[in-house]
Amino acid sequence: MFRWIIRLVLLTLVGGFLHYTLPQHDVVRITDTYEKRVDFGSNRWFWAAADAGAEAGTANRDVFFIQAFEPDDSPMIYRNEDTGWGWPPYFKFDTANLQAEASDLVSKKGAETAQWAMVTHYGWRNEFFSIYPNAVSVRAVSGPDVTVTPWFNIVILVLFAAVFWAVWVRWVRFRTRRIDPVTERVGDWFADRWDWIRGR
Repeated sequence: MFRWIIRLVLLTLVGGFLHYTLPQHDVVRITDTYEKRVDFGSNRWFWAAADAGAEAGTANRDVFFIQAFEPDDSPMIYRNEDTGWGWPPYFKFDTANLQAEASDLVSKKGAETAQWAMVTHYGWRNEFFSIYPNAVSVRAVSGPDVTVTPWFNIVILVLFAAVFWAVWVRWVRFRTRRIDPVTERVGDWFADRWDWIRGR
């Protein structure tokens, strides 16, 4: 039972890490872009490092935001920050350009010529903790029903599964050859001593 709890916790952590880090694609209608001064508090882990060329370790800085609505009229807010050379490794340095591209796609609700956009991002949206996903690219699409096959995610997950399987197989072999014989000998030793004690 304890082993299954540990496995479930590890699986949840790995799944959460991959879900946060791997790119996701949203089809949205962009309604506004703006810049806001952000004071970083307990949620600073969910913000990128200071932009390339900016002073690191500051308590606050200006951050770009992209305001949008999903096809079901649910609001969605993205932050627009450089990832630099840090983690996740998106190597994004074009925050200002991306903000300009998003501003060019702004459209109003109900307009016959409403423009839909595909926003690629990573991260989560959480209103309670003021967490926003970070947009890494945006492009115009023909409508709200456009879908995209996440080939990058598929490749990464397949490679991750292959590495995990290779490590697991080698661990099982190592345990069978090295650890199991030792534990069996130790168990036999204790069993012999127990029998000797009972026989006295």
